[in-house]
Amino acid sequence: MCDDLTNADNEKLLKGISRRDFGVMAGAAGLAALLPAPANAKAVTGRDVTFTTPDGTADGYFVAPSSGRHPAVLVWPDVMGMRPAFRQMGERLAQSGFAVLTVNPFYRSVKGQFLQPGESYADPAVRAKIGPWRALLTPDAVVRDAAAYVGWLDQQKEVDVKRGVGTTGYCMGGPFTMRTAAALPKRVRAGASFHGGGIGTDRPDSPHLLVPQMQAQFLFAVAENDDKRNPGEKELVRQAFADAKLKAEIEVYPANHGWCPPDSQVYDQVQAEKAWARLLATFAGL
Repeated sequence: MCDDLTNADNEKLLKGISRRDFGVMAGAAGLAALLPAPANAKAVTGRDVTFTTPDGTADGYFVAPSSGRHPAVLVWPDVMGMRPAFRQMGERLAQSGFAVLTVNPFYRSVKGQFLQPGESYADPAVRAKIGPWRALLTPDAVVRDAAAYVGWLDQQKEVDVKRGVGTTGYCMGGPFTMRTAAALPKRVRAGASFHGGGIGTDRPDSPHLLVPQMQAQFLFAVAENDDKRNPGEKELVRQAFADAKLKAEIEVYPANHGWCPPDSQVYDQVQAEKAWARLLATFAGL
């Protein structure tokens, strides 16, 4: 997941690129931020939202097709929180027919977008700032938040409560999707973790131990460098889903941790598009 080792991997990758090529990559990432619309894209309407949770006032971005009712999706961003890239990804999901809430996971500590232009998790000062906010996201806090988020979604006129809920998570958000599915098995029917860390550990509160409480199918898109560091993690998850007789697609992608968001330094458009296609397939039955 996002940690000093991951940063070292990504810095090593970038050091092998010439200044000219890095400029080309940066330009490509900027263009990639204009994510392609899906086929038969629906017109969508988005709005910034705030609502009450047991721990305070949450904020996020809600976007849905401009007419009709649709399955809800809860998006847990990565450690860099709410920002334009995740708004765009939410809009793209909405264009595909979902009512999407992308949350600010650090609402207890900060509102809205907190990263300034040019800042990233690679900056020690940014990591130092985020660390205490992240520490508040205990397993119990995540479950309280998940219940509040899905409860809010179910009150929106754009949401079809007769359909299941999907949830996606990136980086630290990966295990949050598992806790969400386990806490709300009657509502959450599909989940997806992208370069998620800590999905299977030796701790007594490991997310993979919650699989028997779920009724959801899952997609786990694993970063190659994360898997090299901890190849057994995905196997713990694979066995847990097999034992529970729940469907799980688990694949290691030939890309570095963080490859999916279009503003990432290691964004890989080809592999990100593959992961996106698998996400839509996973959510097809909601």
